[in-house]
Amino acid sequence: MVLEVQKKDSRGYFVLPQAPEEAGYYVYGTPPDGEGQYAHHAMMSMLLFVEREWAATDRRKFGVGNISLAGGEPYEKHETHKSGLEVDVRPIRKDGRHDQVFWYQRDLYDHDATAKLIGIFHAYAGVRTILFNDTSIPFVKPFKDHDHHFHVQLRP
Repeated sequence: MVLEVQKKDSRGYFVLPQAPEEAGYYVYGTPPDGEGQYAHHAMMSMLLFVEREWAATDRRKFGVGNISLAGGEPYEKHETHKSGLEVDVRPIRKDGRHDQVFWYQRDLYDHDATAKLIGIFHAYAGVRTILFNDTSIPFVKPFKDHDHHFHVQLRP
């Protein structure tokens, strides 16, 4: 009998680790318990790379949300989240809380830290698009309903 350490789907995609000690990220999203965080190996590699780079420069954690449902099943309100190559990430809050924040909430939203985090994602080879409505940040494109998270898409 083989003990499965991390849940894996029919594509061979693993769920993003949900609560690793000392990680620079936390998880959120629907459905809960990582059921919407099955990641293509390229996505998993990118998230773990960004997490290490981020943790080396900031003590606050960034929030990783929806990636893909098991087997690439249709995802309500997330038409593109089927391949495991898309991820939603929360902007950084000034207070470090693990709650959503909208980019226009200037008293809570840390623009400079979010720009730094987006810069780390953008520098990763294979990033195709970053969608976010704070267009004062380089490399982002605005998109409907992307005021409280940014969407990173990798090339297949």
